Amino acid sequence: MTKAEIITEISNKTGIEKVDVQEAVEAFFKVVKTSMVAGENVYVRGFGSFVVKKRAKKTARNISKNTAIIIPEHFVPSFKPAKVFVEKVKTGNKKKAEA
Repeated sequence: MTKAEIITEISNKTGIEKVDVQEAVEAFFKVVKTSMVAGENVYVRGFGSFVVKKRAKKTARNISKNTAIIIPEHFVPSFKPAKVFVEKVKTGNKKKAEA
């Protein structure tokens, strides 16, 4: 499902104009991005958490040149789904698994 399909689905279910739904969805993503860039985690109860994870400094290998590369400490965005969300997906995907 794409962002455009999500916007259409929300518009159909709520009766709100697509333009207004699009602005709300874009604003949500902007708030999440801005918060995570600032190092803050975003928690959406019943859905999941958008968290910033710290990756430690490590040594990697460039196999083609046979050299060692130092990858500095850095941060990456991550999503951890809520237990309720995981359970719904586990029980709801039985139709696709059988097909």
